[in-house]
Amino acid sequence: MKQRIQLLQPRHKQISVRRQCEILSINRNRVYYKPVPEKPENLKMMNLMDRHLIVHPTEGVISMVHLLKEKGYPVGPKRIRRLFRLMGHHTIYRRKNLTKAGLKEFIRPYLLRNLAITHANQVWSTDITYIPMEHGFMYLTAIMDVYSRKILGWGISNTLNASWCLQVLKDTVAQYGKPEIINSDQGCQYTSAMWTQYLEQNDIQISMDGKGRALDNVWIERFWKSIKYDYVYLHPAEDGFELYEGVQNHIGYYNKKTHHTTKQSPVNKYQLSMESLTYKTAELV
Repeated sequence: MKQRIQLLQPRHKQISVRRQCEILSINRNRVYYKPVPEKPENLKMMNLMDRHLIVHPTEGVISMVHLLKEKGYPVGPKRIRRLFRLMGHHTIYRRKNLTKAGLKEFIRPYLLRNLAITHANQVWSTDITYIPMEHGFMYLTAIMDVYSRKILGWGISNTLNASWCLQVLKDTVAQYGKPEIINSDQGCQYTSAMWTQYLEQNDIQISMDGKGRALDNVWIERFWKSIKYDYVYLHPAEDGFELYEGVQNHIGYYNKKTHHTTKQSPVNKYQLSMESLTYKTAELV
């Protein structure tokens, strides 16, 4: 599906996006990325908070009230909580409202503590982040192979629904095979029946960050910092198509560059690991 979406030319002078979708058999809901609108003042505050929280991820409502008041915005806790909800901040770092009845049954323990991660497709990490744009905002989800740091799958949306995250996961599994473990936070997208049932039906172990432990998913948090400082903040997208293209280009660069922590590019490290696993499997047979 992602390969077909990449063939779209939204600014084509002769063929409309509607007709291109028909030709490529693409659901238009997958490509009409319309940013979420919001009052200009709120967008400015959300962008300020996002830049602050990417560096200080554990700070909460009261810290944001003080931060914005120092910058001249007359805000209180109620308004900050609303902006946090719009930003999806409660899905990144678990808040009290995620322990509502009906969600507890889908929360799973953190499985990665003291775990030696030795090969590709052993552990995947997934998360969602807020993406500020020139006029509004959207959300980005990504799936990372923890061993190689390769971004295997990603998607953008103007909603935070669980079906979107699940579709990105299904597309990634279809392309790369399934992991042994997938780790996420305890956001409502992941503490849902459709998410946990899909993983359990496919024999994928479910790991979730501990309450208030932002560092449990540190690998993908580092990627959020990279894409925001190197692309999102420098080049705010005008629309969803521009954002899609920009994210795609940045992830392509991120996957191919040599990372100082691993001394390899994610693409090469992932490929070498998978080739090694294939060879070992063949030897056993």
